[in-house]
Amino acid sequence: MERLRGKVALVTGGASGIGEATVRLFVDEGASMVLADLQDERGRSVAKDAGPRAVYVHADVSREADVAAMVDETVRRFGRLDCLFNNAGFAGVHGPIDEIGVEGFDATIAVLLRGVFLGMKHAAAVMKRQGTGSIISTASVAGLHTGLGPHIYSAAKAAVIHLTRSVAMELGERGVRVNCICPGGIATPIFGKSFGLSPDQAETTIPLMKGVLEMLQPIRRPGLPEDIAHAALWLASDESSFVNGHALVVDGGLTGGRLWSETEQRRVMLKSLFDRGPA
Repeated sequence: MERLRGKVALVTGGASGIGEATVRLFVDEGASMVLADLQDERGRSVAKDAGPRAVYVHADVSREADVAAMVDETVRRFGRLDCLFNNAGFAGVHGPIDEIGVEGFDATIAVLLRGVFLGMKHAAAVMKRQGTGSIISTASVAGLHTGLGPHIYSAAKAAVIHLTRSVAMELGERGVRVNCICPGGIATPIFGKSFGLSPDQAETTIPLMKGVLEMLQPIRRPGLPEDIAHAALWLASDESSFVNGHALVVDGGLTGGRLWSETEQRRVMLKSLFDRGPA
């Protein structure tokens, strides 16, 4: 089923993880694709493997010239831009608040927030002329609840959610929808990279992370890049044509609260204490 037949999409961070899964799914669903990333060798490999309707471009989403160029290249090659998926990201600076350096703060915000802003800005100019389009950004459950990510990462993702809602109110009047996805624990190289591992080394940590992540939510399996790719597919397709300004949570129930099994264990423990009576 070609749910994106005839559409043109641009995905940042498209060389690995969620971005790579999205590129492959979108191509399978009929889209022509541009994937942007900093990992040139891997990006070219993904594009080649995806087929003749996929093209790789080098882009640093924190640099406006790069973002403008990737949008221009998409329109030059395919004549239009129907979907932008602002997906590029990393864990960024971490640590106690009194130990976070300003340079790390700036670098984190540059990618996670300024990169999304720049993508929206340059995609909007094209999509407003077309009178149609879908802008999607990767936010996070860490932008909705505390304790699920580093301080600056979490703050940036919260800003992405609110920027999404705000820009949706502007662009919706011009036929352009703006939404974001809030992934939960997804098994991607981002965890390994946050510990300073190279991209190739980070890939080897995924099996270990799957074992950890599958215990965090009611659905007892790790989140996979394909789970987010399918959410992005729906938001990019005409099936979501009445969805605008929405933060779509895809987390297996992680943010729903305490697991029922844990709550029940506590209830049983308390009951046993009450049954025993005062010491």
